[in-house]
Amino acid sequence: MNEEAYILSHIDEEDKQLAELYRKAHIRLLRPRMLAGHLQGRILKMFVRMRRPQRILEIGTYTGYATLCLAEGLPAGGEIHTVEIDDEMEDFIREQFGKSLLKDKIKLYIGDVREIISGLEGCFDMVFIDGDKREYCEYYDLIFDKVQNGGIILVDNTLWNKKVWEEPHSNDKQTLGIIRFNEKIKQDKRIEKIILPLRDGLTVIYKI
Repeated sequence: MNEEAYILSHIDEEDKQLAELYRKAHIRLLRPRMLAGHLQGRILKMFVRMRRPQRILEIGTYTGYATLCLAEGLPAGGEIHTVEIDDEMEDFIREQFGKSLLKDKIKLYIGDVREIISGLEGCFDMVFIDGDKREYCEYYDLIFDKVQNGGIILVDNTLWNKKVWEEPHSNDKQTLGIIRFNEKIKQDKRIEKIILPLRDGLTVIYKI
């Protein structure tokens, strides 16, 4: 038994719907590795339990796995707004949300978050960024003023398969995007931050 197997055998079990979603993603989608998975899903839920946000923004829905995990932890009256740019994923996402008892807590938007964000009124207590890695810096600037003071920003894939401490190829725009983002928040004095070595790296940012 390896480390991850041991951890998974000693944490809360994966919800049946999430397990089915995970299975369907691996059967039907070309890049199923992109979805959150059991361990990260339980961690996202735990962050929500601890922070008790009323409003969450998610950039990058993909299959909706992480969305459902975040929604699980929401307190009564809480809601999550999730934005997915790939309209080819819409049917898959809506199928998963439609099966969930949490569906009334979830508001799905299909389109570019840069166009959608201006129509979302009010501020958010928590943001989860897991979209196009090339756009992480732009996403961060876009949402920062919409995050409450004391709010949390979670950013996925910030170690990017251990490529971030190597010399990137000039054509590797995804890795370059993550490196730019990591350097950007390193210099940002408005926040406190830590990178957790979870899967591909999860950065936790606290807005002072």
